[in-house]
Amino acid sequence: MDVNSVGSASSATASAATTASKKAALDYDTFLTLLVQQMKNQDPTEPMDATEQIAQLATFSQVEQTIQTNTNLENLLQSSTLNQAGSIIGRTITSADETVTGVVEEVKVYSDGLIAVLDTGKQVLVGAGVTIR
Repeated sequence: MDVNSVGSASSATASAATTASKKAALDYDTFLTLLVQQMKNQDPTEPMDATEQIAQLATFSQVEQTIQTNTNLENLLQSSTLNQAGSIIGRTITSADETVTGVVEEVKVYSDGLIAVLDTGKQVLVGAGVTIR
């Protein structure tokens, strides 16, 4: 696993989430501005359908809330990963194929998982089949 490519992928993911959040806010604000302008300039003899306006507003509100929920979930997952990383330092780990064993001296956190750096200098991807004692 190339450390530079993993770090770049993590930065790209965080950047994409921030961009999506900003874009959604811009789109939501734009929608509200257009809605107000449409209401101001509507034909009084044929007013807009209020039900359709409410449905559009609810849809945009739901999209905005979903983006905020995803951002909060990403933060929660990152916190959980950091807690997991801290809990394995100083413990003995054995790779899934049982070819590498050692005491964890440090843990590298990447967007797709953890890599334990052992006292032997070797690295083990923390995942399915790994034994931690």
